[in-house]
Amino acid sequence: MTDVPDDRLLDQFARNASEEAFAALVQRHIALVHSVALRHTANPQHAEDITQAVFVILARKAGALGRKTVLPGWLYHAARLTAANLQRAEARRFRREREAFMQSKLEESPADALWRELSPQLDEAMAGLGTAERDALVLRYFQNKSMAEVAKFLGLEENTAQKRVSRALEKLRKFFTKRGMDSSTAAIAENISAHSVQTVPAALAKSVTAVALAKGATTSLSTLTLIKGALKIMALTKAKTAVVIGAAVLLTAGTTTLVVDKVVYKNAWADNPKVWATDSRVLDKNPAGVFIFRPTRFPNTGGGVWSGDRMVAKNYSVRDLVDNAYGYSQVRTVFPPDMPREHFDVMSTMTGGSEMLVKNELKKRFRLTAYPETRDADVLLLKVQNPNPSGLKPHIGDNGNSSSMSSGNGKIAIQNQQLSSFLGNLESRAGVPVLDETGLPGRYDLQLQWKSAPGESDKDAFLRAVREQLGLELVPTNRPIEMLVVEKVK
Repeated sequence: MTDVPDDRLLDQFARNASEEAFAALVQRHIALVHSVALRHTANPQHAEDITQAVFVILARKAGALGRKTVLPGWLYHAARLTAANLQRAEARRFRREREAFMQSKLEESPADALWRELSPQLDEAMAGLGTAERDALVLRYFQNKSMAEVAKFLGLEENTAQKRVSRALEKLRKFFTKRGMDSSTAAIAENISAHSVQTVPAALAKSVTAVALAKGATTSLSTLTLIKGALKIMALTKAKTAVVIGAAVLLTAGTTTLVVDKVVYKNAWADNPKVWATDSRVLDKNPAGVFIFRPTRFPNTGGGVWSGDRMVAKNYSVRDLVDNAYGYSQVRTVFPPDMPREHFDVMSTMTGGSEMLVKNELKKRFRLTAYPETRDADVLLLKVQNPNPSGLKPHIGDNGNSSSMSSGNGKIAIQNQQLSSFLGNLESRAGVPVLDETGLPGRYDLQLQWKSAPGESDKDAFLRAVREQLGLELVPTNRPIEMLVVEKVK
């Protein structure tokens, strides 16, 4: 059944209880689910329990999944929620085990060192994406499908699918940058592709299939607890659009009582600098049900952190808040000329996430709203200037999943990548949208080094190196592209 689409296998199982169809789904996707669980817990036994729970949930809900459901994305989301539910129960112990596991298992090459930094927070970053963006990334980099396959799977034009993947990668890059990990979208993509899905124990698929087909009737008490908790969280997540922002919330935090009515608060807890630490461990301990949006009390520091549905941002400009709420890079955003210049502290521990809350607050306070629109914009066209450059060579050998990327100190080295994966890095450094018109197919090995000459900016030195070493030129022009338009509503 290797060529049968997921939706047909699900339909066969839902209609006819086909064990063969369900076993094919488990075999196809178990590595994805198990890897998410293992990355969260760093505990092989817990990872197997989570994997078992997710496929039991799939067996129970198979008949209720819509035909448009992207199953890899749904399974990724279910695995993350189930793992998060388990983590909350034993968060401190899990963190220690995960750190020890990652330290012992990963080598200290530049690429592996970057993965060791990204891995513990990857699923938090993925949680901040919308469903469509998460589905696209899971297909492209967790399952290593070509862009053409991603587009076909999602029912999109390939160019549209590429834009969706690029936007999602840019969101991940900004997430990691705010946590002190200065990496490119290309590096993030390559690390996810190379490391995110690992080999599962040989007997796990068989046992998972057997227990899931019984819909959990023969599983352990601990796994049943996981299933119940995960189903509850998934139901809450599905209902996130029904969160009533204006409801008054009465919370108890230690010995203090915090009353939050929209963004009105008065409590020593909310003024305690410690609760605003940009540390997910601190954020997870903050009381639930809080939404604070206030002028910054941290003018000399900044930063942000996201942990599942929770977030905290210190000293964020209104532009930064728009960027995070809507998920577009600022080079692809059109701001009004009279954008507010104030900076704010924002905290949300409300179930369902923070994006809609921040959007509503921006509209309420500043009458700001935003929408995607195709507009003429100043862009750079990436073209081939030199067909035989020293730093860009077609990759020779296996074009499978073996690839690497390292960057830093004025150097970028990439092996076995499509040129499109370099565009995010190029666009962020150029400061304007970049459109690929090279027409270069296949995968490449790339070596780039740059150093500013006297009186030359780092940006100009980088672009000069792209031209001289990669044989690529950037031609300024004006083209219609999708932009995020921010405007004030009347």
